Amino acid sequence: MENGRNEATSRTTPLMCRGVRGATTVTDNSEEAILSATRELLYTIIRHNDIEPNDVASVYFTTTIDINATYPAIAARQLGWYDVPLLCGHEMQVPESLDKCVRILLHWNTRKQPKEIVHVYLRDSTSLRPDKESVPPIPPEEIELAMKLSQKNLE
Repeated sequence: MENGRNEATSRTTPLMCRGVRGATTVTDNSEEAILSATRELLYTIIRHNDIEPNDVASVYFTTTIDINATYPAIAARQLGWYDVPLLCGHEMQVPESLDKCVRILLHWNTRKQPKEIVHVYLRDSTSLRPDKESVPPIPPEEIELAMKLSQKNLE
């Protein structure tokens, strides 16, 4: 299997750069809240799409203007994404939009079709895309283990 597809399909389906979207909310504007929520979101996207860092072209993280205690991209580095280009920015300030929100746009080289990609919306951000099915939560212990393994690989 390659990128979630069988070998026969892999040979006939072209490799494409696809966007994977996700969002979550944080409880407060603190480094720990931002990084914890962003790790949860990114790891959930990775796990539900079988994404390998070598297949990622880049990731764009945005936050609402009320989140500025740290860069959410640090969460990707904590998960071992040392060679993936990352960029952070703020969302437009739209009246009555969702507060304390972190969004991700991940550019992924894959053979999957757009309808096969799982976009992830956690916590209060599910209101942004009610048309998307919710995904089962990832246990925090699994995310912490993935972070520890990536740190161990650096040593």
